[in-house]
Amino acid sequence: MKLKLFLGKLAIAILGGTIAVLLFVLFTDKKERIITVPEVRTTQLTNHTVGVPQVDLTYAAEMSVKSVVHVKTLYSNEEYQSNPFYDFLFGERGRSQQPRASIGSGSGVIISDDGYIVTNNHVVQGSNLINIVLYDKREYEGKLVGFDPYTDLALIKIDEKDLPKMDFGNSDDLKLGEWVLAVGNPFNLTSTVTAGIISAKARNLGLNGNRMSIESFLQTDAAVNPGNSGGALVDTKGRLIGINTAIESRTGSYSGYSFAIPVTIVEKVIGDLKKYGEVQRAFIGVSIRTVDANLADEFKIDKIEGVYVAGINEDGAAENAGIKKGDIILNIEGKVVNSSAELQEQISKFHPGDKIKVLIKRNEERKQIEVVLRNRLGNTNVIKSKDLAFLGAEFEPISTQEKYRLQINRGVRVKNLRDGKFKDEKIKEGFIIYKINETPIFKVDDIKDALQDVKDGGVFISGIYPDGSVKYYAFSLNDKD
Repeated sequence: MKLKLFLGKLAIAILGGTIAVLLFVLFTDKKERIITVPEVRTTQLTNHTVGVPQVDLTYAAEMSVKSVVHVKTLYSNEEYQSNPFYDFLFGERGRSQQPRASIGSGSGVIISDDGYIVTNNHVVQGSNLINIVLYDKREYEGKLVGFDPYTDLALIKIDEKDLPKMDFGNSDDLKLGEWVLAVGNPFNLTSTVTAGIISAKARNLGLNGNRMSIESFLQTDAAVNPGNSGGALVDTKGRLIGINTAIESRTGSYSGYSFAIPVTIVEKVIGDLKKYGEVQRAFIGVSIRTVDANLADEFKIDKIEGVYVAGINEDGAAENAGIKKGDIILNIEGKVVNSSAELQEQISKFHPGDKIKVLIKRNEERKQIEVVLRNRLGNTNVIKSKDLAFLGAEFEPISTQEKYRLQINRGVRVKNLRDGKFKDEKIKEGFIIYKINETPIFKVDDIKDALQDVKDGGVFISGIYPDGSVKYYAFSLNDKD
């Protein structure tokens, strides 16, 4: 009986050992073989970057941040609302005799080592003082060299040498999805850098509302806020490709997209301001419509492309070259144009007198036409900036007290008359100009601005003499030397 019990336990032990060995061989040994044989991985983690180029924006930031300046502007506001009841009770001394002042802030970009700076016109427009703060905190008074309200660009000059200028890139070569940096001074936070991509090109937002305005913005999702206006949009090599100008926002702060003026427009405008004092704007002489599905259906156009010539200016550049109403403009100098904004951007690169190649489609046939562009007066002459020397007068601001006495809220006084247009027209010293044509005159620079806007040569001046007599004078600019 004991022998049977012993043999049973021995059999169980042998069986258990055998099972253990088999389990070891089947599992432990197999695991070792799996480990020693390399296995090809067929799945990737979602953040794996094999084959995707890395974008390093540190170089672009380092190259550009020293070329972007802080533009601070001072505005004096001497206007007031007259209250006869208040005046009767307290007299002139009852008023505050100190004009109120306001301060603006924006950005600018150094484009030459001798102190030329580009910014937005709306950053400096109407300011009495422009202060430029460099990256290293040095401060300078800036002189407004010129401005162009139709592209919202302005040129400032400071007296300094060896400044860190920013090189120009090429906005025409930009592709959707390319990385860009926005550099500026939002909320007075100097030297702020944000990143994004090019979201769209040739955006027309209708910000200015003037039919002569040129809007062909670069759209980006780089964060831009108040104070960024006039700052730089740069590519990954640190080159200037645009001037940050506007944001699309329901709150007044960045909430999605920002817009920049392409550097191709900037380079042309700033070059003209430096050389001529005003922009030499070229015109092709057509009114156009973007070709869309509705227009294609209306005029039986076989393909949606180009811009439709809806009208021709009489004796304009296009008419003289042979372009006709109903033609479709496909490209300008090889650059495809599929919208009004794209056409405006391409034409804005040229000067009056330039001969350009225009590819059109007429009756389903393509034809290349050479067009000689013209200026706003309909010729190819250079329109020079109208300085004030020919007027033969110096000008000075008037005080708040004198405005109050004469019951006017603006004006500039004529002083130190010499031979010139004013003397010829019998304008006397002391005459206060408060309007030229439709432009109100608040400061001396407004006189120059008003004369630049004259298109037909006719000038109509409204003003008042110190004795209260109101006078009007009219003359032509065309007969000046």
